[in-house]
Amino acid sequence: MRIRTAAALSLALLGLTAAPTAALASASELHVDSRTQLSPRLGEITMSTAALDFPVHVRVLLPDGYASHPHRRYPVLYLLHGSFDTAASWTDKGAAEQLTAGLPMIVVMPPAAGKGNAGGWATDWWNEGRGGVPRWETFTIDQLIPWVDENLRTVPRRDKRAIAGLSMGGFSAMSYAARHPDLFTAAASFSGAVDTNDAEAWPVIQGETLADGGATPDSIWGPRALDELTWRAHNPWDLAANLGNMTLSIRTGNGHGPDGSYDPIEAAVHDMSVALHERLDGFGIAHLWDDYGSGTHSWPYWQRDLRLELPRIVQAFAQGPRRREFTYTSADQAFGVYGWRVAMQRAAPEFATLVNASARGFELRGSGSATVRTARLFRPRARYRVTIGSTHRTMRADRRGRFTLQVPLGPANAIQQYTPGATTNVFSTRVEIVRRHARKHHRI
Repeated sequence: MRIRTAAALSLALLGLTAAPTAALASASELHVDSRTQLSPRLGEITMSTAALDFPVHVRVLLPDGYASHPHRRYPVLYLLHGSFDTAASWTDKGAAEQLTAGLPMIVVMPPAAGKGNAGGWATDWWNEGRGGVPRWETFTIDQLIPWVDENLRTVPRRDKRAIAGLSMGGFSAMSYAARHPDLFTAAASFSGAVDTNDAEAWPVIQGETLADGGATPDSIWGPRALDELTWRAHNPWDLAANLGNMTLSIRTGNGHGPDGSYDPIEAAVHDMSVALHERLDGFGIAHLWDDYGSGTHSWPYWQRDLRLELPRIVQAFAQGPRRREFTYTSADQAFGVYGWRVAMQRAAPEFATLVNASARGFELRGSGSATVRTARLFRPRARYRVTIGSTHRTMRADRRGRFTLQVPLGPANAIQQYTPGATTNVFSTRVEIVRRHARKHHRI
């Protein structure tokens, strides 16, 4: 198939049809305002969304042959930039176009910073309790990913979606992957600020918050002293157990330049990277640990990281679906992952953990009680023996092959977790689900 006109090539490059712009708005509430052709593979899409109060510029790299193979679909790599950069940085500074040439994948480079281009930190901002814009997680997870799958020829599955980023983008890549592990099969951090429990990160994040339009230094997650749980609920180190069953990489230099210089920013993120590496090791979660020694917080090293990481991502895409038991930790009152839904009944915010969830059952940790709806893992209407703690009963799966279970834990904690002076008790209840087979009747 030959496509020769500039207009046709431009539309094909951006993966869009010649329909009116209004018709291109996806169910994710993103609206396309304009499209710009930058090179044979590279385009920029300007969008508007109620989640952000400024224009959104997303860069997209399509694979070679995208236009001439209109029925082929591709996996997607989301590539995140760092603070004080833009969506253009990976192609203008990071050689992403050259490094991905010939690879069968779509690369989406979203913005991750706002009016001051300082840093959004992958978060729907707290804004002194008011909420509202910017809502970075809403934009990226709930809007952009569905829009990409709706408008580009992707394979819209977890096993064909990866995320990677540098510096703040390294935090964001690991935070998004840990909070939404059912969306990504691979995640990578390059010089990432992946542990915000490190006190060296606090003034940096607060300064970037002000530079990016925050009313106070605590606009993103609230004051650390009072809202430590909110900080931890987005922190890759605290959510590391969620990263199982992924292809993971952590790459970092030590802050020492080859000319004898010293970069304190790279040295700081090196310590954070070490912390996440050791945390993953503690959970027995396989990952690549690339502590490459001499290296500063600069683009030549991030180009190196991307060049080395791309083959791992291609390999992860080639592995196909991997369905295994999982563990998931969240501080949300209600959360869903891999088709499971958990609604906590408790008095104060705290972490809850769904442990080793599978068709055999699960363990729930926290306080108070919870309503757990399983994924569609069971035979519809079939009878099962369900054990919740020490209580046994026979239940039928619903018509979709799920169970909805009331799970008691223990007395609810009265004070938010990590509040100074508070004691948070954690209780655990095991749930087992076993199929009950019909009895066989033998003729005598």
